[in-house]
Amino acid sequence: MTQKKKIINVVGARPNFMKIGPIHRVMTENESLYPLLVHTGQHYDEKMSDIFFRQLEMPKPDVYLGVGSGSHAAQTARVMEAFDEVLTRENPDMVVVVGDVNSTLACSLVAVKRHIPVAHVEAGLRSFDRRMPEEINRIVTDSISDLLFVTEQSGVDNLEAEGVSGDKVFFVGNVMIDALVHFLPKAEATGIAAKLGVAGMDYTLMTMHRPSNVDNETSLRSLVTLIENVAALSPVIFPVHPRTGSRLDEFGLRERLDRIDSLQLIDPLGYLQFLGLMKDAKVVITDSGGIQEETTYLGVPCLTLRENTERPVTIELGTNELLSLDPVAVLDRFKAVRKGRAAGSRPPLWDGRAASRIVDVVSDYLA
Repeated sequence: MTQKKKIINVVGARPNFMKIGPIHRVMTENESLYPLLVHTGQHYDEKMSDIFFRQLEMPKPDVYLGVGSGSHAAQTARVMEAFDEVLTRENPDMVVVVGDVNSTLACSLVAVKRHIPVAHVEAGLRSFDRRMPEEINRIVTDSISDLLFVTEQSGVDNLEAEGVSGDKVFFVGNVMIDALVHFLPKAEATGIAAKLGVAGMDYTLMTMHRPSNVDNETSLRSLVTLIENVAALSPVIFPVHPRTGSRLDEFGLRERLDRIDSLQLIDPLGYLQFLGLMKDAKVVITDSGGIQEETTYLGVPCLTLRENTERPVTIELGTNELLSLDPVAVLDRFKAVRKGRAAGSRPPLWDGRAASRIVDVVSDYLA
């Protein structure tokens, strides 16, 4: 009997769980592959991580590195040191990384220097804004990876423009959508909208966490003004990221929000609860990358408060709009999109089968 090929699947932060989950599940069903799950602990909240692993039906990590937070340099260095020891011990046949967090870059670098093939899932996405640390992580990871799995046509075009060999690039669809399709029935069964008292209402769901929006007092004040204006027209549910909560307190802005009767500031939600809320929202206002994709699949209007997006297909085909954090302009668009569901369509291959395509390519590569 042929020995199974050992693959290390890396997660570092919450969005990675939804991307690795479907891939890890399909790999465990493949007779030629032996997947191990490594959690770097780049972002770690015991309660939230446990909820995510349980809800996403993922096994507990085979290895937990526990690197914690810190500057980009310190965090990347700690992941590299710890992951190097894992590779020494496990000697895998391939390392699979997803997305654009520091763990993605760090684990790719360590593996490539040991001549271990690297597969990057969600390759080729570009915001063309090198002020974003995620953009640097994407560019470097793509430049050193052996297999590049792309979610949308822009990724193929970007990699071609950067001179990447076409035989490395595979347009497979979006594993985030695999997770969404698989878990949507469970998300609906949570009854989260009813628990929050907004079932059947035209409510707005909001998330905001990017430094450009929340770390600057002027920007955060603009955001609070926007929330006040939106909440005058619609119930608003706002799961507050720890970073955002800290800044609201630091700049003395939480009291303004506490006075809004139609606003619910709640703790971050598990994946299923958030998906359940997102599905039935009238509008989503966010600065998250993944939410742009999920709302596109669900057909929910999404206003993304960023200067750029690395996911242009969500605008070209989907339900997403890109806006600056201008309370007046955003409120105008909010009023317009509330009048009806967005008329977007689902991008090619966003069909819930991306993980199977990825695993087929990996199996053939390692055969």
